Amino acid sequence: MAKIARKKYGLVALIVLALLTIFIIVTRNGFVQKEENVSKTWSNVQNDYQRRLDLIPNLVNAVKASADYEKNTLVKVVEERAKRSSVNVVGNSPTYEEYKKIEAANGDLVNSANQLIAVIEKYPDLKTANSFVRLQDQLVGTERRIKFSRNDFNKAIQGYNTSVRSFPSSLVASIFSFKVKDGFKADIGSEKAPEITFTK
Repeated sequence: MAKIARKKYGLVALIVLALLTIFIIVTRNGFVQKEENVSKTWSNVQNDYQRRLDLIPNLVNAVKASADYEKNTLVKVVEERAKRSSVNVVGNSPTYEEYKKIEAANGDLVNSANQLIAVIEKYPDLKTANSFVRLQDQLVGTERRIKFSRNDFNKAIQGYNTSVRSFPSSLVASIFSFKVKDGFKADIGSEKAPEITFTK
């Protein structure tokens, strides 16, 4: 009788161990997938920032094509673009401090670009030129893409962090060193990220 009871306990222990192993494997794989999604959405943000960066020289050249422009404003845009180009993040898991550096550099670039656009408003011929109108559409589209990419990134971070912090998956997260990640945060008093804007 005792032998049968031992066999039953052994079988129950084996089933519990198998279920626990399956839970750990499935949960860990879920973390890996969510972490990969965070990396993918971060890459999308970076790609959209790069697209903005690539369009800035075209904006500068469109203004240079005008017979009369304010050179100081152009110089500032070029300098801010160079500064933003030098701010890079290594890997797909940037820290909050790295986000802040990127955002500060992007904010400075956007402010300079907006100053340049204010200058353009003074030159109706330039403002209605086909090349400028096409460039304006591309920049507006890029700003829209940046908003969506940042939003997708924050959603990916939220999904990942919810899993890392929820019980019992938090136990698996601590075993395999999955840690909470930071997403984009608005500074106090700021309602939206800086963006290049055009007046119609």
